[in-house]
Amino acid sequence: MPFSVPFDSAQGQAFLIAIGIGLLIGLERERVASARAGLRTFGLVGMFGALAGLLGQHLESIAPLVVGLALVGIMIIAAYLRHPDPTDPGTTSVAALLVCFCLGAAVWYGYAQIAVMLAVGTTVLLYFKAQLRGIATRLGPKDWISILQFGVLSLVILPILPNEEFGPYEALNPYQVWWMVVLISGVSLAGYAALQLVGARYGAAFVGIFGGLASSTATTMVYARNARSAPAMAPMAALVIVLANLVMVVRVGIIALVVAPGVIVQLLAVIVPALLLGLIALVWNWRRLTERGEVLLPATSNPTELRTALGFGALYAVVLFIAAWLTEIAGNRGLYVLAVVTGLTDIDAIALTSLRLFGLEKLALSPTVIVIGLGMLANLVFKTGLAVAIGGHALGSKVMGGMGAVALGLIGGIAWSAVGAQSL
Repeated sequence: MPFSVPFDSAQGQAFLIAIGIGLLIGLERERVASARAGLRTFGLVGMFGALAGLLGQHLESIAPLVVGLALVGIMIIAAYLRHPDPTDPGTTSVAALLVCFCLGAAVWYGYAQIAVMLAVGTTVLLYFKAQLRGIATRLGPKDWISILQFGVLSLVILPILPNEEFGPYEALNPYQVWWMVVLISGVSLAGYAALQLVGARYGAAFVGIFGGLASSTATTMVYARNARSAPAMAPMAALVIVLANLVMVVRVGIIALVVAPGVIVQLLAVIVPALLLGLIALVWNWRRLTERGEVLLPATSNPTELRTALGFGALYAVVLFIAAWLTEIAGNRGLYVLAVVTGLTDIDAIALTSLRLFGLEKLALSPTVIVIGLGMLANLVFKTGLAVAIGGHALGSKVMGGMGAVALGLIGGIAWSAVGAQSL
């Protein structure tokens, strides 16, 4: 029995997007002389995927999708068998063509936005083959183990943990505790990987930025030792230390933006003055930097080792429980004391704890900002003392100015937040 379906502009748009996805991937494949599928083939396969989706939807069956995917796979494999290339087995083009078909079908079923994103990601992976291979060859066994460990933390353990509150004061959420482990490990791993891949050729500024991401405490200790053993390195060491600790302040702001976006506006009143004053001191230190020798990399341990990750998770859980207990019996003042004590050694735990309490509506906005500010201030004071004690007078006289400027900005922001809290 004949039938007709009225034309729908959304359907026409879906076909155009599917064809566009195929053309995008196919355009990249045209660069590869050995590829057996190019611009036109990929465009047609994208359209074929959308047509298979249309037929499957009309027939209420997945058979058109399965048969279509099989036909595309057989077609491209047959092309490589008929014209083999000893330098290119063709597996990448086969996978890309199958992905193109699936993306065309996804567009038909209403997933156009994610299909386009995946198409762009696929094209990037295809285009940067040499660069990705170069990165892979530069990673050592310890780096690969670290990446796999991070994968276990984030993709294996995290999804199976219960996302609900347990324990006294309902302060402990296993999923949230482990999510913080994943968050901190991911930020640290990014800095660690950049240090290992790029090395020291970009100088003190680059090492200060990525050393601050990996571990501002470790960076402070290493460069303080360098300055003590070679006093001529003191100006460069001071630059690296101040910059690494400025990055620490930025990192806390990024974590707050991800975990509790409602805090970030008021938290900027603490972060921005510290950054501005710190940058002024940094420029001053930069102008005093006269020695341009090789910049040594800090010997930072891999932050995603299981022992480190589990230790942070345990510390975060303990701090979360103590914070809830102190808030219950002593109000905000107890949490302020905890922020100073905990911040001496680790800013992330108290920052994430206060953000978590804010998200649970157990801590108001202004006290949350004050706790984070006090934690950063205590952490900064501790590392300043560390630099002076290890690096001696030659480093101390140069570090005090920059670190003091950052601390002064933090104090001003904390005072402003405290006044705001009292006026509420």
